Amino acid sequence: MDQPLISVIVPIYMIDRYVGLCIESIINQTYKNLEIILVDDGGKDRCAEICDLYSSKDPRIKVIHKTNGGLVSARKSGLKESKGEYITYVDGDDWIGPDLIGELYKAAVDNDADMVCAGFTRELFSKSATFTNYLPSGIYEGEKLKDLWKSMASFGTYYRPGISTYVWNKLFKRGILTEPQLGVDDRIGIGEDAAVTYPALLNCSRVAVIDNTSYHYRQREDSMLKQSSGYSNEAQKLKYLFDYLTKWSDRTDRELGIKKQVIDYILSIAIMRSGGRLPHEDYSPFDPSYYGKDVVVYSAGTFGQQLVKRFGELNHCRVVSWIDDDYWEYRRCCLDVDPVESISDLSYDYILIATVDSLVAGKIKDRLTGLGADGAKILTVAVPEDREDLLNRFLDVDAIAAEEKNR
Repeated sequence: MDQPLISVIVPIYMIDRYVGLCIESIINQTYKNLEIILVDDGGKDRCAEICDLYSSKDPRIKVIHKTNGGLVSARKSGLKESKGEYITYVDGDDWIGPDLIGELYKAAVDNDADMVCAGFTRELFSKSATFTNYLPSGIYEGEKLKDLWKSMASFGTYYRPGISTYVWNKLFKRGILTEPQLGVDDRIGIGEDAAVTYPALLNCSRVAVIDNTSYHYRQREDSMLKQSSGYSNEAQKLKYLFDYLTKWSDRTDRELGIKKQVIDYILSIAIMRSGGRLPHEDYSPFDPSYYGKDVVVYSAGTFGQQLVKRFGELNHCRVVSWIDDDYWEYRRCCLDVDPVESISDLSYDYILIATVDSLVAGKIKDRLTGLGADGAKILTVAVPEDREDLLNRFLDVDAIAAEEKNR
């Protein structure tokens, strides 16, 4: 049986150190009938030259050179140029295992699926960690698909997605992807993937969820270090995302609870990226009993970094230690982070677990108590009651900008 054409769209911007490995991993796929579209988004490094060199070596490669317009713009340009019956994405600083596209295609054909959702492997310097979707692998159609829709962006507890937001570990039939991708607001700079993935899922009649993790997502040093400027710029990007997804959710079946899922999703990002700070308000995502106390912050990811920064600005507690399993990698980024096991030797009043996922937080709490920590001293993020009102406060760009200006 002839293999249908699969288009692989690769947005590329200022990543000449990594893009060669990415392209090599695609051209060496066991599935050969590929159209590889390299979208050079106007960077000032040597990416354009590298793309052209590869295009001269492999007739399957097409190169689009464009002025810089951001990730959404690059993906749109690639999709408009594509001719494939199926579409997949690879970010230009990542790479894929040799059988990934073949396995995605097999899952699509064997199950007559409109979309295949896989897992991924996070590559952090010398460490690898695999992740799969929270919804179990299987075929979703009929009532089972409706259940997927009800939990795809917010699953079970606050906050976790049933299906990961990313477009790059998925295979789409062209027809279910075109409108969601081309309709995205170009100004969206946070959550670009979610603005495509969830509307595309709602276009599907059958979805295959698989546990393949051979997409390799590279977490670069510059992506580990989160923005140190004010939150107002982040709030504006989130406002674009919220407005876009709200308009979409208003057109969906209310029974699916899409609007609530959107609120949960964006609020979780707002809490993480702001460290839970609201202008002119004494708000905390944790029980405020830690105010004025000595605290340990668990996790040096986005949330942990912003939390530590916030505490430094507000001086309402003293951070006596910052711990993370990936402490060595964060030290390479000049963050003063220690191993989790050091908790046994520390003196503190409270430990704050910087994750919005209550299930993950529960597992971390169990681990810390296993290391001798007092469970009564461990604080996790409280599930907000009126989430829409809270989110509106996190998206009040003018108030946040004014507070930052006067700080």
